[in-house]
Amino acid sequence: MFSDHRLVAFETIVIKEVRRFTRIWLQTLLPPVITISLYFVIFGNLVGSRIGEMGGYRYMEFIVPGLIMMAVIQNSYSNVVSSFFSQKFQRSVEELLVAPIPNYVILSGYIAGGMARGLCVGLIVTLMSLFFADLGIHSLLITISVVLLTSLVFSLGGFINAVFANNFDDISIIPTFVLTPLIYLGGVFYSIELLPPFWRVVSQLNPIFYMVNTFRYGILGTSDIDVAWAFTMLCLFIIVLYGGCIWLLRKGTGVRS
Repeated sequence: MFSDHRLVAFETIVIKEVRRFTRIWLQTLLPPVITISLYFVIFGNLVGSRIGEMGGYRYMEFIVPGLIMMAVIQNSYSNVVSSFFSQKFQRSVEELLVAPIPNYVILSGYIAGGMARGLCVGLIVTLMSLFFADLGIHSLLITISVVLLTSLVFSLGGFINAVFANNFDDISIIPTFVLTPLIYLGGVFYSIELLPPFWRVVSQLNPIFYMVNTFRYGILGTSDIDVAWAFTMLCLFIIVLYGGCIWLLRKGTGVRS
């Protein structure tokens, strides 16, 4: 895929990104794990005991896939947006732009770093969920595929956010006012079958709804949507976002004075 010098550049960026979030693990890895633990205790044990079953499964088992996916989405996104914007703020990103490194290598390095953090937190949350619910794997291929593609989608989204951000406040606007509502309305805590017709249609416009339900299918074998269509949507998002990121880098939007 990469020639020798391009591979070295890619590895350097990835190693830097991984060291960055592992060095400050008290800020990057521990907080999301604690937050998800509270969801397990409050929504799973306390609220779930009153709800009973959802979609034919215990409420705790039903929400676990959504909570794992929520952790992957948030951390994949936040790692890329915070890291690349920091490089912009320190003006060290200009060193990358003047180096003989193709834009796709730069983008791939940051995306790989974001995916590494998202998948790392997702794995920790998955292991922790085993203390609360007995989970199996209905389809290992679907489970791994959807979590990788989802992490890739939101790493690309975080990169676009970082490109357009002008200050540190800008990197929190999208996660707060767009990403969080989409996650909570994406079927993490409920089945779409419980919604009135209008809100059912609205939920189907939410891309996270497809990701959560496909991941839930991979683990539990149940879903509110067609899995093949969900993968088609994911691939379409990746193509559009990747093309947008490369175009922004080529134009130098937000990174060149």
